Amino acid sequence: MTRIERISVDEQENAPRDGRRIAIVLPGLRAGGSEHVVSFLASRLVRLGYDASIVNFETGEEPPYYPTDERVAIRYVGRPVVRRGRVAGAVAMVRRIADLRRVLDEIAPDLVLSFLTRTNVQTLAAMRGREVPVVVSERNNPVRQDPGFVWRLLRKVAYPRAAGLITMTRGALECFPKKSRKRGWVIPNMADFAHFEPQPHSGGPVLTAVGRLTHQKGFDLLIEAFSRIANRHPDWTLRIWGEGPDREQLEAQVAAAGLAGRVELPGVTERPGQWIETSDAFVLSSRFEGWGLVLGEAMAAGLPCVSFACPFGPEDMVTHGADGLLARDGDVADLAAILSQVMGDADLRDRLASAAKASSRRFEPERIGQEWEAVIEQIFVELELENAR
Repeated sequence: MTRIERISVDEQENAPRDGRRIAIVLPGLRAGGSEHVVSFLASRLVRLGYDASIVNFETGEEPPYYPTDERVAIRYVGRPVVRRGRVAGAVAMVRRIADLRRVLDEIAPDLVLSFLTRTNVQTLAAMRGREVPVVVSERNNPVRQDPGFVWRLLRKVAYPRAAGLITMTRGALECFPKKSRKRGWVIPNMADFAHFEPQPHSGGPVLTAVGRLTHQKGFDLLIEAFSRIANRHPDWTLRIWGEGPDREQLEAQVAAAGLAGRVELPGVTERPGQWIETSDAFVLSSRFEGWGLVLGEAMAAGLPCVSFACPFGPEDMVTHGADGLLARDGDVADLAAILSQVMGDADLRDRLASAAKASSRRFEPERIGQEWEAVIEQIFVELELENAR
C-alpha cells in the first residue's frame, strides 16, 4: 500500500448512515502520532455510519501520510502553521480562525473533535456562538510541553467552554483543573502495527528509534548513550527515523562522537510502519510524552523495547523486566547500561519481544476504537436529552 492510498471497505460491512456529522480538526496530516490516530478514528467512524470529515490547516499540496477510508472527507483550511513574529503570528491566527469557522460552517457538524493544544484553542474560538459541542484532546504532557504564557492563558479561558477533554493517561488528565476533569476521559493510543513483523535484512542488527527530531524526543540523549556502548557492540547500528529542526545538531553530535556509519538519520519512512521491518530492537528516549505511540507500535510488532520512564505513557505500557525495560527518566548512564544488556543478549530480546506482543493487545485498535465510540455516543445521548427538554 502506498502512503496516499485510501482504504476501501466492503459495503456489506457498513452500518447504515445515521446522518450524524463529525468534524475532526488538527494542524496537518503528515507523519505523527496525532495524525495517525485521527486517520484511524475518522476511517472507523465512517464504517460505523457516521459522516466524518478531517479538517486541517494545511494547503493540500502534500498528500496525507496515513491512509484513510475513501469516504472520509479531507478539508484544507489553507492556513498552515509556520513560525512568524509575534504580530504576524497573531494576525495569521485570527485569519486561520475565521477560515476554520467558514469550513466548519460548510460542514455543519453535529460534533467537533479537536486535537492538540493550540488547535483546540483556535477550534473553540471558531465555534464560539455555535450550538455544537467541541471535545478537545490533549496529546502530550501538559506540564512539560509548555505552549508559552499566551497559549496557557488562552487555554485556561477556552477549555471551560469545551464539551469534554480527552487525554491519553490519567497523569495528563490530573494536570487540568477539576472542572475539566469532571468532563474528562482517558483513552490510550492504539497499537495497530501487529500485522508488521521485523524482516531478515542485510547488515548487522539495528537499534531503532522513531520520532520528530526535536528536543522532546531526546535523541541527543540516545546518541550519547549509544556512544558509551558502541565499542562493545560493533555489529549494531543505531537508526533514528524522523525529520525535524534538530537534524543539524544531531548530525554534528554523531560526527563529534566518531559515530559516522554507526548512527543513521534516514528521514521519514515512505510507508507507515516501514521502520519495523529492519528493526531488531526499539528504544524510546523521550524527555516527556503524551503516550508514546511508537513504543506501543513496536510492542505490537513484537520488538524488544527499551524506554525512559518519562512522564507520561511508558510506565503505563511497559512492565519493567516483563514485557520491556525502563531506564530511569533522563538517566543516560542507565539507558546505556540497559541498551547494552539488550544488544548483547539474544535470548533476552526474544523473551521481551514475545511478552511485548502479548501485552500490547490491551491497546488493540478495536478496543481503543470502542472507547472513542463510547465517548462520542455519550455526547450524542446527552444532546438528545437536552433537545428533548
